[in-house]
Amino acid sequence: MNTNRSTQRVLVTGGTGMTGRRVRALLAARGVDHRVGSRAGHAETGTPPFDWNAPETWDGALEGADAVYLCFHPDLAVPGAAETVSAFAARAVARGVRRMTLLSGRGEPEARRAEEEVRRVLPGLTVLRCAFFAQNFSESYLVPAVLAGTITMPVADVPEPFVDLDDVAEAAVRSLTEDGHAGELYEMTGPRALTFTEVGAVLGAATGRPVEHRAVAPEEFVAGATADGLPEEVADALVALFSEVLDGRNAAPSDGVRRALGRPAGGFEEYVAGAARAGAWG
Repeated sequence: MNTNRSTQRVLVTGGTGMTGRRVRALLAARGVDHRVGSRAGHAETGTPPFDWNAPETWDGALEGADAVYLCFHPDLAVPGAAETVSAFAARAVARGVRRMTLLSGRGEPEARRAEEEVRRVLPGLTVLRCAFFAQNFSESYLVPAVLAGTITMPVADVPEPFVDLDDVAEAAVRSLTEDGHAGELYEMTGPRALTFTEVGAVLGAATGRPVEHRAVAPEEFVAGATADGLPEEVADALVALFSEVLDGRNAAPSDGVRRALGRPAGGFEEYVAGAARAGAWG
């Protein structure tokens, strides 16, 4: 392992989220000091409250950090995200941060703009441009749909090379702690694309109960998502995002995982089998 010992402390923004939790666990396993950026703060790592929309909280979270995992909430596609992330990156660089990894979205023009803005601040930025997360089916807003047996989506049954978040987190940690990733762009996808109908079949085989895909109108998707507890503004944002990126533009798998990690990407079937064994849909 080509670990760069000069990395002293990593700030993990979005540190309580799906990718952030994984990044933290891997950093801890490597013995790398890290802080958790979250709005509530994090007593365990001594991090004061951090809020993307409150610049007065940024300096406290950055204290002592020389590397940062940039995970913007709710998504880089929202208006103003590029300006906010690049302003934070400039503050971080001014405080001595020399290594940054940005979680980005594949096929999203606004995410691409955010990448460009942050790279102007730090040319050595590493970008993880990700496909649709496989774990959305087991840890996020699609869990109720899987349990109900019907995955409703406000788009056609397009193929998508779902990416395993374990691969994303490993790439993030390597880029934050090892040489050889500065300035790189990794398109992170799974090894092959599946339609949502095919996803339902894989989930059904693993859970032992039928799971089907059904394309619905945007308003029906929002109504169902909010009934499952998702805030309406988040459901609306998902509709806008899905209509943009789930149109076939991202159907072709990429080699980003292999380039970043030196091994093949994890497959969707393997992820589902592991999640089922862990009781994700139990």
